[in-house]
Amino acid sequence: MAGLYLHIPFCASRCIYCGFYSTVGLDLQQRYVDALCKEMSLRPTEETITTIYLGGGTPSQLSIQQLRQLFSYIKKVYRLQLEEVTIECNPDDVTVQLAEALKSLPVNRVSMGVQTFDDHRLQFLHRRHKASQVSTAVKLLRQGGIDNISIDLIYGFPKQTLPEWDDDINQAIALNVEHLSAYALTYEEGTPLYRMMQRGEVEEIDEELSRQMYERLIDRLTATGFEHYEISNFAKPTRRSRHNSSYWQEKPYIGLGAAAHSFNLYERLWNVADIRQYIDSIENGYLPVESESIDGDTRYNDRITVALRTCEGLDLNILTPQHRQYCLQEAQPFLSDGLLELTDHHLHLTRRGLFVSDLVMSSLMFV
Repeated sequence: MAGLYLHIPFCASRCIYCGFYSTVGLDLQQRYVDALCKEMSLRPTEETITTIYLGGGTPSQLSIQQLRQLFSYIKKVYRLQLEEVTIECNPDDVTVQLAEALKSLPVNRVSMGVQTFDDHRLQFLHRRHKASQVSTAVKLLRQGGIDNISIDLIYGFPKQTLPEWDDDINQAIALNVEHLSAYALTYEEGTPLYRMMQRGEVEEIDEELSRQMYERLIDRLTATGFEHYEISNFAKPTRRSRHNSSYWQEKPYIGLGAAAHSFNLYERLWNVADIRQYIDSIENGYLPVESESIDGDTRYNDRITVALRTCEGLDLNILTPQHRQYCLQEAQPFLSDGLLELTDHHLHLTRRGLFVSDLVMSSLMFV
């Protein structure tokens, strides 16, 4: 079983915090969609595709006809046994026509980049939508038959207060969606937000306040019936993201499009992060791809960085004896400090450990 990811890099405008590969060159859309379809024929697989995810960028910038073209080729090239098909949408892109079309594509899950319910902070991020459009988008999707909706939120804005974050959480809960992902605002090098920080125009939020916001998020969502199944992800019962879960469970996946990554259990592959070079290469019949083999130590490190993010934790039984011994040795200080716990041969981050997860995971990695 495998997942299929299609990277749709088009954005009407760029958000100041985004470090993903994207472009505002909307004139290349049809050539890009044609190239995606041709890449499918260049990337056959014996695996059965169980999940599909259209991410970006902004996949909802494509026309309904272009979306239909992509799904037509997916059906033609791959063996499908679909459990989940997700498309990322901007709230302001959701129309009656799009909502009705999605179900026939066949999309059964929508992920929306809400980020915040405060219009001033949306403007700060250079988001296109208004807070009032979110509930309208959810209503239209429900009317179109989409019964699995996820939203993204961001916390830790400059000068944001805990009560303001409470208000965002309250409005998110009121939407009654099935899934929620929340991330602390990050100042990734190369982004406009990072340059604003370098110039002294904005300042990162206090670390203790950011921790309090994360704690508040966990408490409120779990009290409302959400399962905290991954560091940044919360789901109603049975509504975990199956596609993203496959990444954390080391299942193979195929990534199509500029900058897309793939994993086949033995190597990682990634396409060139340049839309024109990607299109030119595919049109000429070859894949603009690089790859690296995964040795035993790399596989162990990968398991550390993905499994410890999940509520299931790291199953020590799947490690080699050497790596298991090394892991337990390096984990001992964190077990003693109460940042990790060991139950039924599974290593877990504790509630306190979640706040220093990067430190813990990097310390357990094999070097």
